[in-house]
Amino acid sequence: MKMYNEKTEALEKIANGITWWIGSIPSLIAHTLFFIISFLLPLLNIVEFDKMLLILTTVVSLEAIYLAIFIQMSVNRSHEKIEDIQEDIEDIQEDIEEISEDIEEISEDIEEINEDIEDIQEDIEEINDEEDDDNHNERAKNVMLKSNVNSNKNEIKALKDKIQELQGKIDELKKD
Repeated sequence: MKMYNEKTEALEKIANGITWWIGSIPSLIAHTLFFIISFLLPLLNIVEFDKMLLILTTVVSLEAIYLAIFIQMSVNRSHEKIEDIQEDIEDIQEDIEEISEDIEEISEDIEEINEDIEDIQEDIEEINDEEDDDNHNERAKNVMLKSNVNSNKNEIKALKDKIQELQGKIDELKKD
């Protein structure tokens, strides 16, 4: 099987090379020279005109058959590549939709966390209002809680910024 694939790849490379060359300026020049020489041969009495036309017709017919095969091979490869690209695009679109859903869920979670933080801050403020000035341990706990809340706020803000960045990238991908 491996040997078959290697032979197939080699033949495809040859077919690609021929197809590329046929569509090039050097090919145009070579064919033009070939036809000029073919028609000069009977004029110079080197070959009879009927034989030249027979040989020329045969050569051109064979060339046309092989060119049609090579061109169809190129079309088939292009079609396969287009199908692969379409599948990749569909996969990317599905991934983007999943990411969008995840971002929406994360946004909802962040909103809930923000509400919880606000509730905690209100509780801390109430506790601070009620606390006795002589109770330094309670104050220390409250300061630590506030510090943690502020730290959490910063982390949540960073998460929000990251989500907005991802949303921007998703929007760009959707536009493309």
